[in-house]
Parts: sequence; structure tokens; C-alpha cells
Amino acid sequence: MLDNQSKFAVVTGASTGIGLELARECAKHKFDLLIVANETEINSAADELRREGGTVETVQADLATLEGVDELYKKINGRRVDALLANAGRGLGNAFLDQDFKDARYVLDTNVTGTIYLIHKVGRDMRAQGEGRILITGSIAGFMPGSYQAVYNGTKAFLDSFSYALREELKDTHVTVTCLMPGATETEFFRRADMMDTKVGTDKKDDPVEVAKNGFEAMMKGEGGVVSGLHNKVQAAAAHVVPAETLAKQHSKMAAPGTAKR
Repeated sequence: MLDNQSKFAVVTGASTGIGLELARECAKHKFDLLIVANETEINSAADELRREGGTVETVQADLATLEGVDELYKKINGRRVDALLANAGRGLGNAFLDQDFKDARYVLDTNVTGTIYLIHKVGRDMRAQGEGRILITGSIAGFMPGSYQAVYNGTKAFLDSFSYALREELKDTHVTVTCLMPGATETEFFRRADMMDTKVGTDKKDDPVEVAKNGFEAMMKGEGGVVSGLHNKVQAAAAHVVPAETLAKQHSKMAAPGTAKR
């Protein structure tokens, strides 16, 4: 059980948005932190978090690469990791055949390859130490075919599934796996994904503070997953009964370029 002893958390994708707020939740609950992102903003994020007290270390690394994950793991330096919050991710808008494949590959490598490589390394350490908590940021996007976000939604479907599978494999240990499944959230995601001309990119979105709080609380309780927000819970439930072709058409109305003007 995690108590008042010194605790150590690693949070990826922590320079802005949900990742920064997850790190803030950890800091509020007296975790020492190692935060990671591929942007220089990770340093200003660390300055913010230090105001919460505790130790905050940073790594600027590209977690789309095995070398970047190795750099992060080297920084852990054999320390006991009590919580791994695997939040790093990238999005990509527009039709798949119109995308540069290098960009699509980067989404795959960040969201899937880098994420599971890090979990494989840290998860083995947690199993050996006999305790740990893993939070994976999936998405309700994983429940539906993502027309004009096909690669991104596919990666989130993978993560949603992977989270529950790994959780089952670890059920006889004291290592828990929790999947945070937010909907559209007010972060830099849509600007970086080149989706500011879409309906979903310009509509009102969820507060990352609330999303992170929901995810952190679920992780600390050892729950299997949490869909953040009532409207997202309704959307997620509907996705299990609505035909995939219908879901794909509905997604086009939100994510196709130019839908922000309609």
C-alpha cells in the first residue's frame, strides 16, 4: 500500500494538458516526480510543479523512439517507481491517404511502441518489487472508427485493449493497471494534430484538470478504467451498440477538414 512514505512517480507527456495535470495531482499527493516530454516546455512545467513541494526532475526525450525511452529509463536509475503515468501521445488529423506517412508513423511510434516499451521495462520492475500502479491514457476515441483520425483512433483502441489485457495478466500481483479514457479535452492536442478547422477542434471541450483528477483517483483506487465526463460515458456506451459504419460517418462530421465552418 502507498502511504506517507516517500513515493516516486514517472509521468510522460507532462509538459502541458492532461499530462501536466496528472503530474500536478501526483505532486499534491506528495509524490516525488520525474516528468518527461519532447518539448522544452517540460522545464517550465517543472517550475510550476515545484511550487507544490517535493522533488521534480525532468527529461526531454522523444518517446517515439526506443532510444528516448532508454534515456528516460536511465534517468530512473534503478529507483523504485511507485506510479507510472503513461500519458505521452500524438494526434493527426486529415484523411489517411492525404497524410505524410512519416507523420502517421510518428503517431504509431509515440502512442503504441514507445508506450508499451516503457511499460514493459517499468512494469517488470514493479512486478519484481511487488507493488506499483500504472495509468495508461487511452481514449473514448478507441471505441469508434476515427474517420479523418484513423491512425490516432486505432492507436487508442490498441491502448484501451492493452490496458485491460495487462491488468488481467497482473491480477495475482500487487501491480494495478488503470486506463484513463477521456473525450475531447482542452489541450494543445488539436492544434498539434492540425485539426483547428474541424468541429471537434473548435467545439467546447473538457477541462484537463477534471480529467486528470478522475484518472489519478481511479489509479490510486486500483480501478480498471475510467471514462471521464458524463457525456463521454454516454458516447462510450452508445459506441458498443451503434454499427461501426454509422460511427465512422458520425466521426466524419466532427473530424473532417472544414467542418468547423458548417
